[in-house]
Amino acid sequence: MRPLVLGVLGCSLVLSVQAFYSASDDVVELNPSNFNREVIQSDIHITLVAVTSGIVKIGAVDADQHKSLGGQYGVRGFPTIKIFGANKNKPEEYQGGRSSQAIVDGAMNALRSLVKERLSGKSGGSGYSKQSGGGGGSKNDVVELTDDNFNKMVLESDDVWLVEFFAPWCGHCKNLEPEWAAAASAVKEQTKGKVRLGAVDATVHQVVSGRYGIRGFPTIKIFRKGEEPEDYQGGRSRGDIIERALDLYSDNAAPPELVEILSEDIMKKTCEDSQLCIIAVLPHILDTGASGRNDYLDVMMKNAEKYKKKMWGWLWTEAGAQMELEASLGIGGFGYPAMAAINTRKMKFALLRGSFSEKGINEFLRELSVGRGSTATFGGGSMPKIHTVEAWDGKDGQLPEEEDYDLSDVDLDDDLEKDEL
Repeated sequence: MRPLVLGVLGCSLVLSVQAFYSASDDVVELNPSNFNREVIQSDIHITLVAVTSGIVKIGAVDADQHKSLGGQYGVRGFPTIKIFGANKNKPEEYQGGRSSQAIVDGAMNALRSLVKERLSGKSGGSGYSKQSGGGGGSKNDVVELTDDNFNKMVLESDDVWLVEFFAPWCGHCKNLEPEWAAAASAVKEQTKGKVRLGAVDATVHQVVSGRYGIRGFPTIKIFRKGEEPEDYQGGRSRGDIIERALDLYSDNAAPPELVEILSEDIMKKTCEDSQLCIIAVLPHILDTGASGRNDYLDVMMKNAEKYKKKMWGWLWTEAGAQMELEASLGIGGFGYPAMAAINTRKMKFALLRGSFSEKGINEFLRELSVGRGSTATFGGGSMPKIHTVEAWDGKDGQLPEEEDYDLSDVDLDDDLEKDEL
């Protein structure tokens, strides 16, 4: 009797790393040419009688060389590990340990969840719109533009727009459609709607198409408020489109806000929305005055501007205001100013060991951005208590006034006589 075979969509673990796997390793080297075939379209069968190798495929992407793939899946730090399971177009971020056994355990847990979903009748499909050709995004995220709404939606908008002009009969347009839809969904999420993707049927809406001299299909143009539109010159894969959109977003985005830690809500909101949170503990205002403190904040802002593409959170606090936070980072009591980069999802942090200067902080952050530098785990394994404090008023500090004592009633002679021998 033939063994019962259950057809499932295979699990894949994909690492974004610098290239260091050899041909003899059981690690599939991934690139834009083979990624869809090896990961997205792979379909592995397993038996319920014996679990053999090959059920979970391990792949690696050199994200320095293949930046379009890294951008497509929001990879900003290294190594990043993602699990492509039931819905391969929305991979989960692997949060476990980095040992071989921890990775095996994580992979098998993902596989068990996958099998459980299949047995319960869930399709675990890609989640793509059928109209988008199974390409990895919702067609609803591509804004349909017309002669009537183009001016208001695009030209009067503060957002940056990438607009595709297409013809329904165009073969290249049909090939672009799933890539455009997938990119639209990713860009909408990663830029919080500040960069948008639209599409114009140039055979129907000939007024706007004629205005921009559209003669070939598909034609993609970039629109920024108050500027002449420019031709899109990049690649036509979703990764290429996402990468260009994120560059446009960072070019137009204001530097991240540098926020004082005044409450737990501020800490949580800033850090949970970011892959990394950069926190400075500055000397007490009595030690630096307003001018000295502003110098430190200015150094931070220059680096925040330099690394704004990373979309990290930026926070600061005064020495002694958040003692539990300082203790958990091993900062407390001395060595101010100090800086730490924390990942609240992994409960890890790294400390600035160099100088608190524009150059020193830049070197620290550059090492972190490429996956180098030593890290440690939060003391206690959880986020420390954050106290509610008053905001700095921007002024120099003042020493507390000493209380005046009235000595008129004290008879010093009597007291001296009592002390005589």
